[in-house]
Amino acid sequence: MPPSDPWISAPICGNTPRDEAACPTMDTGSAGSGQRAAGSGQQAADDRSVLFAVRSAAALHRLLDTLPVFAGDRRIRRLFTLVPGSDFDIGALAAIERAGARTLPWAEACRRSFRLILAASPKGELHRLAGPLLLLPHGAGFNKTVPKEGSDGLASGLDPVHLLVDGQPLARVHALAHPSQLDRLAEHCPPAAARATVVGDPTLDRLLESAALREDYRAALGTGGRRLIVLTSTWGPESLLAARPGLPARLAAELPYDGYQLALVVHPNEYSATGGFDLAQELAPALGAGMVLARPHEEWAALLVAADAVITDHGSTALYAAALDRPVLTAADGGPELIPGSPMDRLLTHSPRLAGRESIDAALHAHRPGSARSLVQEAFAEQGRALELLRREVYAQLGLTPPPGPVTAAPLPRPGPPPQRPSAFAVRTHRQGDEVRVERFAAHLAPPAQHLAAEYGSAGERATHSAGLLYLRAGAAPAAEQGTGWTVDGWTRRILAERPACRMAAVILPSGECVARPRGAGLFSVRTEPRREPDGRLVFPDPAAALSAVYAAADRLPGDLTCGIGGHGHRVRVRPASAREAGRLLR
Repeated sequence: MPPSDPWISAPICGNTPRDEAACPTMDTGSAGSGQRAAGSGQQAADDRSVLFAVRSAAALHRLLDTLPVFAGDRRIRRLFTLVPGSDFDIGALAAIERAGARTLPWAEACRRSFRLILAASPKGELHRLAGPLLLLPHGAGFNKTVPKEGSDGLASGLDPVHLLVDGQPLARVHALAHPSQLDRLAEHCPPAAARATVVGDPTLDRLLESAALREDYRAALGTGGRRLIVLTSTWGPESLLAARPGLPARLAAELPYDGYQLALVVHPNEYSATGGFDLAQELAPALGAGMVLARPHEEWAALLVAADAVITDHGSTALYAAALDRPVLTAADGGPELIPGSPMDRLLTHSPRLAGRESIDAALHAHRPGSARSLVQEAFAEQGRALELLRREVYAQLGLTPPPGPVTAAPLPRPGPPPQRPSAFAVRTHRQGDEVRVERFAAHLAPPAQHLAAEYGSAGERATHSAGLLYLRAGAAPAAEQGTGWTVDGWTRRILAERPACRMAAVILPSGECVARPRGAGLFSVRTEPRREPDGRLVFPDPAAALSAVYAAADRLPGDLTCGIGGHGHRVRVRPASAREAGRLLR
């Protein structure tokens, strides 16, 4: 590049001459304690530094989804800086640190110039940075206005207060996800619209690229044959968690454990404001019942791919869920923060309102392929091409030829670790002859039921002393060594002798088969057959649920039972246990 290149030779901020006093020399925010980029002062003419200007964790996550644009290009030097001024910058610092990125303190970033600057929020003093700015949307469209920030009733991505500096556009390129966004931008900020272009949404493309991994994600979550219901909460006073803080625990108490799995996606700003520790404490009742709390980066998206239905407020996460064709239910309407006529407003208007388990079942039953996706047609364009189109814009600004070959979104990683499993269940059974339907609820949330089932070694002392059914999940048999151990026969006898309230003691073997001893009876082998679905899948229930069916029909043993677990019918075969099963050594 010749020395006369305007992006290098002139010390500028944005598109206007830079006043040295405008860029402070004091370090007003270091982007974490990760690897600090070396050097200071004006960069050399052949330096290909690209600066990612990060204001919040949410903005950082958007920028990270664009990284495949530069994949394999050794000419590009990727640097990150934290734009000061956000109430949620602590979360951004932690997110940058986790990313392992090369970082610049804000003061140093202001002293240097860059071949290109990428940002996903127009807020903050981005005009102090020297170099052409490419601005990406902060979320899926422009749906939310923040009171007392900028112009009333406008999202920051449409607001001249944030998009113009001295009447001139802040960004050299304003990348949008849909032509309708360009129309709205032209209505509210024509100078910015003149520099806008539609490239699509890189985050949506990443979700679409990961769709084939849906079963893998569900396996990692331990979902099995259950319906995964994902709650999504944005940040602020109109968010789901602010408006209905008890909803996760209420749903965990209402939805049978074997039929439904709950997960919660919380906006990164809420993580930053509350802190992961306090958030987990506040949600402890639902988490103890098995709810999954998504980590703020990537895992939320994997949960949407894995979901069967989504319960939402006015946060744009629900637009991604609808684009994946997941049925959406509304739990909070956004109040004055929701912009009328926005894609999110239309989605909430046409989505059923949450009214307990019945409304969830109705939404799942009524869903037709393509029906949810049709509600968000005006939010996403160029699906599957976002990174390709963005790379074209980026390399045009860099004055470079892009690397050869296609650019593809990176599939989302598997979520994990598996969620906490309740150690004690309030069990409701409905028996008619040899047919038994079982519904289990986390005991700390549910009212008393037909019996309490507790896992020995995991449940507390109170639960194990009052449980009618006590079961042990046995590990692999230990190798012979000096010491003592229990056999299945000995352990079940011991439990019934030590726990007067216990009416049946059982062991779940690693194979999923069980051995149970009802009080006053002998040992029985319990084998539960998987259910074969019409599509060829086999559904395996939790053996502990089948044990509750055996408990309810103890007066009819031995024999076969038809057991309803989580909406699936399973054949349970109960036979006298063999000597080998009775003598099995427990770990």
